[in-house]
This record gives sequence, structure tokens and C-alpha cells, in this order.
Amino acid sequence: MGRVHTGESVLARGVRIIEAFGLDDSALSVSEIARRAGLHVATASRLIEELVTCGWLERDGRRIRVGVRLWEVASRASPTVGLREAAMPFMEDLHAVVGHHAQLGVLEGDEVLFVERLSAPGAAVNYTRIAGRLPLHASSSGLVLLAHASTRQQERVLGAPMTAYTDKTVRNERELRSMLASVRRQGYALCAGHIHPETAGIAVPVRDADDVVVAAVSLVVPNDDHARTLVPVVQAAGKGISRVMTTTVKVQSDSHH
Repeated sequence: MGRVHTGESVLARGVRIIEAFGLDDSALSVSEIARRAGLHVATASRLIEELVTCGWLERDGRRIRVGVRLWEVASRASPTVGLREAAMPFMEDLHAVVGHHAQLGVLEGDEVLFVERLSAPGAAVNYTRIAGRLPLHASSSGLVLLAHASTRQQERVLGAPMTAYTDKTVRNERELRSMLASVRRQGYALCAGHIHPETAGIAVPVRDADDVVVAAVSLVVPNDDHARTLVPVVQAAGKGISRVMTTTVKVQSDSHH
């Protein structure tokens, strides 16, 4: 049995039940949910039934899965909806031209959270997905976002342990400082073999109307000599998305006057 939280609201317990579902969990048993949420099985079972009644969870035989209703509300209310809509045409062009993974990531804590992704059979090795996360120091999108994050956040990441996925992964403060400076100077991040030996990540910033970096658009391609030649293509996509973001904000602002 997991840890038991006392003096906690029903809402907080319900949130922990929802958060018990990981990225690879299509369905869980009541006991698995209870253990992950740190609740007694009886308490978890009662709350799960209430969430099933609301449509936020669904029963699949004796197992529980996230409900379509929860997905619908989350998708509609997400602050990334406008960003994804602005990015999708450019990501589709990237995907069509290059034929490998095109993805859109945002800063979430000390990780990059991928909010959109286009892929295809036969593309480069797949190591991320929609709603997947990667450490900021290890991925091209993460490096772009960290390079334009607050000094406080940069120092926190620089001082934390860095997971090494391959022998190419940035793994110490000196290397990371140098990489972040390079990203700011060049306007892109190229990570050859940092997550997987066979892939390279290329990422550029997406800016809003205030010139603040709000996302990173990236490609994951084979780790070969051709990867660097794709940098201008990704840069064009980043500038296009940024232009749409700026235009959208301006139109919305004008409509209120």
C-alpha cells in the first residue's frame, strides 16, 4: 500500500487518482491506482466510481482507463491550443518535406513537454510522443527552451545531476553553459546522438508577439551528415509559426478596441 495522506480534500485525492496514469498506461487496476495515489483501496475505489460517473474515467472490464470526457475538456482548455493551431501547418510542411518526426515542445518545470508530434512509418528512431517529456539538458528542444529561460531556472538545471543517455549527451555544467551560449548565438540547437546514437535533433525557438520564446519546434532525423543541412528548413518553420503567433495576438488585440 502506498503512502496515506491525511487531512486532504476529496478533490486533491481525485487529482492524485488521475495523475496515477502514466504515459504508457492504457488501463490500470483499482489496486494499482490506489498504490500509486497513496490511498487505501476502499477510498480509491469510491473516488474512482465517482470519476467514472462523471466520465473522467472509464471502466474496461476490471480495469480503469482515462475517460474521453477528461481528454475533451483538457484539450479544449489547454493554453497550448492556439500554439498548436499556429504550428500545425508548418509542422505538416516539415513532415512532408523531410519525412521524419516533427514535434512541438514547451517548457514544463525542468523538462520539455511535447504537445504535438507528426511521425511516419520508417522514420528515425522514436523516443518521444505527444505528452512525453525529456530533460532540458539532453534534447534539442530542451536546450532551446533552457537557453531562453530565466537565469534562475538555468542555474537550477546547471547545478542538478544530468542523466547521460549516450556518450554524446551533455553531462556537466561547463558543457551545458557552452551549449546554451551556442544556441543563443546560432539561433538553433543541433544534438547529434544526444538521446539515441542513431538520431539527431534539430530545434529552433518559437516566439510570441512580445518576442518571448514560448515553444521549440524540432525535427528528429537520422544522425548523419545530412542532418545539418536541414537546419534552415527548421528555422523557416520556427519563423513562420512565430509570425502567425504575432499576427494572431495583434488581431485579437485590435478586435478589442
